[in-house]
Amino acid sequence: MSAAGTTHPRLPARRGGGSGTWWSKAVIRSVEEAAYSAEDLKRGRALARAGAVGAITVSDGAAVAAVGEGQDAFTVEVTVPVLDDSDASAFTELVAAEAGRIAALMAGELPHAFVEAVEEAGVELLPYGGELGSACTCEAWLDPCPHALAVLTQLAWLIAADPFVLTHLRGLSRERVLRELHRIHQPQAVEDGDPVPGAEDGPHELDDLVVAEDAAVRAARLLQQESPFDAM
Repeated sequence: MSAAGTTHPRLPARRGGGSGTWWSKAVIRSVEEAAYSAEDLKRGRALARAGAVGAITVSDGAAVAAVGEGQDAFTVEVTVPVLDDSDASAFTELVAAEAGRIAALMAGELPHAFVEAVEEAGVELLPYGGELGSACTCEAWLDPCPHALAVLTQLAWLIAADPFVLTHLRGLSRERVLRELHRIHQPQAVEDGDPVPGAEDGPHELDDLVVAEDAAVRAARLLQQESPFDAM
């Protein structure tokens, strides 16, 4: 697991009835595909909705959380394959190809047309059931166990609010995506080798508007954590 992880606070207990987003539904379908039985899936969802999953730390290709059940607590790690360098570059180039895409991602949206473009480029962003790995300290014989299914369910809830959770699992953290977008857009030296005026001091900071949007999204997400998420 990557050393640079992002920890998402424990989600409160929630009731059923919500619909989620189209991309989080896709992740939920993958979780359903990964489950070995309807009974395990039902138990995992019940644990997730009861708020039994602790803070989730997401890093490149993995997420770790503690899950409480009764008097016991278990440590769960779930894994998702990261994109290779070629696919990661293709992803960021597609984000950079249209001005509205980075704004959408930072506003917590994952446009369907963008994901279709990513898939047409041969990049699998949304995972399928067979890609979801897991390990738990409980004594279950099969993975994913209900505790892992609970963590995967809550990951889908996090992804509903912030698609960067999904990209981070695929090896592209928010910071890496923004850094790569900056690299793509930063001024290049002119053909005769002279630096572009103003570029000699090194890479510029990200555009102020992007930084402001990022701060606004983070603040909104913190406020959202004060009340239960809509259930899926």
